[in-house]
Amino acid sequence: MIPKSELISSGEITVVGRLVDASNATLLANIKDCDPKVEIIYKPVAGERPLWDFPDGDLASREYSAFLLSLMAGFNLVPFTVLRDGPFGYGMVQEWIDIDETVDVVEYGQSDGDQLRKLALFDAVINNADRKFGHLLIDNQGVLKGCDHGISFHSEDKLRTVIWQFSSLPLDPEEITLLNKVSALNLEQIFNEYLTASEISALRQRVNELLATAVFPEPSQLRPAIPWPPV
Repeated sequence: MIPKSELISSGEITVVGRLVDASNATLLANIKDCDPKVEIIYKPVAGERPLWDFPDGDLASREYSAFLLSLMAGFNLVPFTVLRDGPFGYGMVQEWIDIDETVDVVEYGQSDGDQLRKLALFDAVINNADRKFGHLLIDNQGVLKGCDHGISFHSEDKLRTVIWQFSSLPLDPEEITLLNKVSALNLEQIFNEYLTASEISALRQRVNELLATAVFPEPSQLRPAIPWPPV
């Protein structure tokens, strides 16, 4: 049997619909002629809406960078993601996660579970400017994943999230270990094609600061700390 990752990376994409709530073109698609069905999210670069503070046409690269960091440092919070061609051009393709529809993501997102703590730390590392409740994906086994990381890795502090309940709490040994794993990576080599030199430098600086303070960051007092809308 062909691994799902290989099918997502190179299989023919058939678009079946669009997620209309998304601000950028976000397409639900299948990998053609697969049994069982392999569902994906496809975000073509051509469908990205320009932002004043992020370069045009690189949100897909930031999504992929979030996956790489999650994978290589052991966070394991981002669904399998690739950059590849599709029916509407080059873009990001990500594994679809079947969620548990009985979970209230707003209630879940205000809880204090270990998985949510790890996601809050991950967002601080990648400088996620758009962590909404709707970006929390809890599957039928209770495993948490996060999606929509296109507005991340800016060189300036832009952390905006609905997960602030851990602010100022000490990092536990497992969280320190995750940060040390990020610190040990050759970030310049890994992200050279996807992020600017200043963004990579800022990524390393954020990790160093988190290790030095050993606490979760606090919301900014100089700008909005929660994305709008929050869901």
